[in-house]
Amino acid sequence: MIVSWRLRRKSKKNKNPSQEINSDMEIMIPRHFCCPISLDLMKDPVTLSTGITYDRESIEKWIEDGNLTCPVTNQVLASFDQIPNHSLRKMIQDWGVENRSYGFERIPTPRVPVTPYEVSEICRRVNVATQRGEQKKCQELVRKIKNWGKESERNKRCVVENGAGCVLSACFESFASVAMEKDEDLLGEILSVLVWVFPLGEEGQSRLGSIKSLNCLAWFLKRGDLSARQNAALVLKNLLALDQRHVNALVKIDGVVEALVKLIKEPICPTATKASLMAIFYMTSSSSLNEKMKPTFVEMGLVSLIIEVLVDGDKSICEKALGVLDHICDCREGREKAYENALIVAVLIKKILNVSDLASELSVSILWKLFKNYGERSEDGDDDAEGGVVVEALLVGAFQKLLVLLQVGCGYSTKEKLKELLKLLNLCRVKLDCFDSSADFKYVKRQY
Repeated sequence: MIVSWRLRRKSKKNKNPSQEINSDMEIMIPRHFCCPISLDLMKDPVTLSTGITYDRESIEKWIEDGNLTCPVTNQVLASFDQIPNHSLRKMIQDWGVENRSYGFERIPTPRVPVTPYEVSEICRRVNVATQRGEQKKCQELVRKIKNWGKESERNKRCVVENGAGCVLSACFESFASVAMEKDEDLLGEILSVLVWVFPLGEEGQSRLGSIKSLNCLAWFLKRGDLSARQNAALVLKNLLALDQRHVNALVKIDGVVEALVKLIKEPICPTATKASLMAIFYMTSSSSLNEKMKPTFVEMGLVSLIIEVLVDGDKSICEKALGVLDHICDCREGREKAYENALIVAVLIKKILNVSDLASELSVSILWKLFKNYGERSEDGDDDAEGGVVVEALLVGAFQKLLVLLQVGCGYSTKEKLKELLKLLNLCRVKLDCFDSSADFKYVKRQY
């Protein structure tokens, strides 16, 4: 049996019109060349114990989702072994070559997936080379692991599941020294693999979270090339998420704050920006030691940088940036910097109901922190920064936006903050009802 596929291609200019390829050509693909799950042309056909052939990627996903039966026969699989169907793969490759004129290309011969035994063996060899201090041998083995990961997601999972993270963490700690320049290439290679081998296990986490390793990560963050800085930020982000002790140790290392802020100020790529924001988020989380870090980040100009990021950042970046700004606004210095920025209120109001539920809750939390002292001060007739912020919030439609959010629904904590904000805004709105012109606005702003 055959399957009819319609191939749509851009017509290529040809001197001979009779040789032009029809852009609406129907290509007949033999049915047994298509995976029964995805219905796409198979790239790496493998056969199960039931005798049915599937594309490796599709059947692996089927099994990983918890299915224990053959998709076609519905028989319980006696074994999950996947035997490469070389004959069928060769037929598909030959068919691709024959139909090259219709836009098909020869499917490359897939590499054999790495086995748990191979991973265990190379980990053993890395351990031996590390103990002997054989830098070149370690680098060669680490590159082999890195190349395995590049080949497929399956290889990555196999590497992670067989303890490579712990071994690489131990190797990284062993070669991390004061003279890091000597082993920079090896350490950089290990970093590039550590990015995707989390979780590390308790021993691996302990090794990578040691003072020696953290100093080396900070060194790469400050002085490495673009790729090394990005990898260092990603590893730090994953490490800091595991244990508060790593955060407490990292904040004591000189130059880390400046390096993380630089990744936001001079972005390498969205991935590095997100990693830097998350690292800062953990470093400014609630603890007596971390509280001291917030004014330091403020002095580095983080508030204005975050607002710039929020203006045109995607969903993920906005959520992370708002989380950091929420922490920063816990301190007086952070709020004062926020009051000085003319865009902050408009940007926060815009993010409510426009990004995600999390972004809306964080925006409300930040606004609440900026406004919470306004009520008490306005009664005393003080002309403070918070008053100007409240008036500006009204002018950009904050009252209506917050009211809609309250009606739509949100968490209990956010709802309580919303009620306080709406009460405050309503009080200010009553006083603003008779002022419409820009001159009147300036007068009201002076009063508040």
